[in-house]
Amino acid sequence: MSLPYVLLSAAVSLDGYVDDAAPERLLLSSPADFDRVDEVRASVDAILIGAGTIRADNPRLLVNSAERRAARVASGKPEYPLKVTVTGSGDLDPRANFWHTGGDRLVYTTDQGAERASRLLGSTAEVVPLGAELHWRELLEHLHDERGVQRLMVEGGGRVHTQLLQQGLADELQLVLAPLFVGDPGAPRLFGPGTYQDGRLRLVDSRRIEDVVLMRYEPTAPGTGPLPTAADRHWLRIACELAALCPPSETAFSVGAVVVATDGTELARGHSREGDDLVVHAEEVALAKIDPADPRLAGATVYSSLEPCTRRASRPMPCAEVILRAGVRRVVTAWREPDTFVAAADGTGVLRNAGAEVVVLPEFAPLAKAPNEHLPG
Repeated sequence: MSLPYVLLSAAVSLDGYVDDAAPERLLLSSPADFDRVDEVRASVDAILIGAGTIRADNPRLLVNSAERRAARVASGKPEYPLKVTVTGSGDLDPRANFWHTGGDRLVYTTDQGAERASRLLGSTAEVVPLGAELHWRELLEHLHDERGVQRLMVEGGGRVHTQLLQQGLADELQLVLAPLFVGDPGAPRLFGPGTYQDGRLRLVDSRRIEDVVLMRYEPTAPGTGPLPTAADRHWLRIACELAALCPPSETAFSVGAVVVATDGTELARGHSREGDDLVVHAEEVALAKIDPADPRLAGATVYSSLEPCTRRASRPMPCAEVILRAGVRRVVTAWREPDTFVAAADGTGVLRNAGAEVVVLPEFAPLAKAPNEHLPG
């Protein structure tokens, strides 16, 4: 279930529009920001836009800088990122610039739309049918597993951005605010109505670029079920990085843990052997920092680089039980516990049997294992 890192890129007016209602495209970014976008394009493996954006804007989606293209080639990448579009109907204009500039082109569509798209495009693009309906998670998995896409830049339109955010699949939002108003209720807005994540996004960067402002946001609210979100991957990566802070041991794993409320608020973090306690476990450390009466625990998620333990010699209560007694009912982990110290450990099974949701993201296992490479097995 590995997915690419999904970066949403957009520019909006002060009143939230991505364009006006005129036939010509409204240019919201400044020249310097267009160059920044070119730099971001050069850094990714693929660029995706919806078929509606192709019809409305007729973009080329190129890396314009010859120096950046040369750097891509020197690093073993194609001169241009893969260009991707999504269409349910397969209704695509074969004369559009998208099909006749840059490198390889890829179309994701439905079984029904594939026949039409193939007929219209011929050999100008690869057409991939995804079944009776389009599903973003399946599309992203295919891009990652079959096309080797690690970083995906999404440049529109608003419906695509909205769906990826609402489904918890966007790792980052790069939003440029332009100093003008559109004021036309018939003009397109960036985000549509619907249910978005709880809480606030994290602002990780902001800077002025000529007369526009770039803001970079990351989602923080954990998922609520068995399907991982971009925020789940963000927090689990932090847990795995915390494991590297553990004092080394020959008799115990190095583990990191983070506890996060439903709105994305970090409640606590910890790592094995933190402080003066040489036998304390990561989940135990983190949960001990939270008031047991904190009502946010009931909806919180525990992120642990290693599956919570079910048996231990150093404490009467294993971490799986500590988590359950705290009232937490969702755990995200990277690595199932091997038989290094305890045979047939199954913290995942214990938690699930008690009604907790456990999500395992094995793509983070190498990061979780790194501080433990000295241990046998």
